[in-house]
Amino acid sequence: MPGGRLTQQERQQIALGLADDLAYAEIARRLDRPTSTITREVMRNGGPAGYRADLAHRATGRRAQRPRQAAGAGEPEAPVGHGREAEAVRAYEEAFTTVLVQSGLTRMMARVLVCLYTTDAGSVTASELVRRLQVSPATISKSIAYLETQGLVRRERDEGRRERYVADDDVWYQSVMASARSTAQLADVARQGVGVLGPGTPSAVRLENIARFTDFVSESIARAAEQARDILYAKPETAPDGPAEG
Repeated sequence: MPGGRLTQQERQQIALGLADDLAYAEIARRLDRPTSTITREVMRNGGPAGYRADLAHRATGRRAQRPRQAAGAGEPEAPVGHGREAEAVRAYEEAFTTVLVQSGLTRMMARVLVCLYTTDAGSVTASELVRRLQVSPATISKSIAYLETQGLVRRERDEGRRERYVADDDVWYQSVMASARSTAQLADVARQGVGVLGPGTPSAVRLENIARFTDFVSESIARAAEQARDILYAKPETAPDGPAEG
């Protein structure tokens, strides 16, 4: 298997593979490279939708010319352990971050969420995020504040009274319910417009259709979230203590 840096020709093959909707594993197989190499290459250079072979090649050259930083002062430390491969974890984090950015988050907010999702501890402190992401406390505070308003993060205090940030199953439930409420508000506003613009007019009919659609979606989201929490995260009932019946 060839080693070393990707050549410009290999990057052109990667771009062609992405254009043909090939999986990273298939592109890697055709180039006789590890899948993690292809994943890392794409995610560092615009993601699947923005990858350009020539730009990626120039960017790699610029990175190679930069002086190497001391350990702990460069890229965030990947959550290794449990037999994990650090390079594979970093590539996965890049891929996960890209998906969250494409969903509408800023890159820093996405990086914070990825840290929360991939930590084995289940929660992190602000200082841990600062060390992991190599950014200022103010940057972390701003990202957490926004994520909290979206229901994606919650705060709690540990035994040492330190504030910790958590993104667990209940946070996802609360976030989905917040989305359902936001969609319901859109239905309310659309329906208000029907009276203002005059029932039966083309614009009012359009707004009524929006209201009916978003009402249905909001109710469906809330119902699905309730069912998912009851089915997927319900704790098994504990049998009462006592002698077994013969």
